[in-house]
Amino acid sequence: IELIATATFGLEAVVKREIEHLGYKILKSEDAKITYLADERGIVRSNLHLRCADRVLVKMGEFDAAVSEDLFQQTKALAWEEWIPPDGKFTVNCTTVKSALRSEPACQKTVKKAIVERLSECYMMDTFPENGAEYTVKVTILKDRATLTIDTSGQGLHKRGYRVKNVEAPIKETLAAAMIQLSFWKPERLLLDPFCGSGTIAIEAAMYMRNIAPGLGREFASQKWDCIPQELWKEEKKLAYEAIDYDKDIRIEASDINKNAVYAARENAEEAGVDDCISF
Repeated sequence: IELIATATFGLEAVVKREIEHLGYKILKSEDAKITYLADERGIVRSNLHLRCADRVLVKMGEFDAAVSEDLFQQTKALAWEEWIPPDGKFTVNCTTVKSALRSEPACQKTVKKAIVERLSECYMMDTFPENGAEYTVKVTILKDRATLTIDTSGQGLHKRGYRVKNVEAPIKETLAAAMIQLSFWKPERLLLDPFCGSGTIAIEAAMYMRNIAPGLGREFASQKWDCIPQELWKEEKKLAYEAIDYDKDIRIEASDINKNAVYAARENAEEAGVDDCISF
């Protein structure tokens, strides 16, 4: 399976290293996305372990589409039935840049119609209940080149699940994790965050050093997909829990001029299970 890990512009090298660390072959690195080869287990492992990526997408196809008919026919030719079951609830989102097909709503309708026709022929059904698991189809058309994907993550991967208290303008968890990795911080050194806000940098640092998979505290869209066995999720979560290092000596100090921010940071750290690593 070809997967695409999307990333904040400028963090591609960090995400690429993370994917290679998981053991997967990189096919292509472009602005804001890394394409790599994996399998169903790779979808599970990527969602659970990638700290700096925004989303994990299944790449369905890539082709030239300068007119609506090309977009329709080539979308219909893709094997959507391998992923979307008869009761699958699927929506289509479209972005078009510097392309002859400029109308995003029109492209969305074209792709939706093509998928419905494909599934109708495969399942011998005229109507679909769409009351099952969610499948978000993303269409990106750049300079008349269309890329079609299915989002396996659901909410963005920065939604770790530990942020129970917030402050104004919080930093994204994925960006905080990238900052930690780019800083080359070592556990034997003190990490000091004097403007901690809701504690994101300190918490991400503690999770990174303790080897806590960032996706352990949340759910993903693909957890409800029939095409990915539930056993894979159970196995990978079990392995992730077993890999946590509770014995590592970690020294992190976090402070803020706003006492309410410190209270929020402490609660978030407790929710993340790393409050014993951080002195607030």
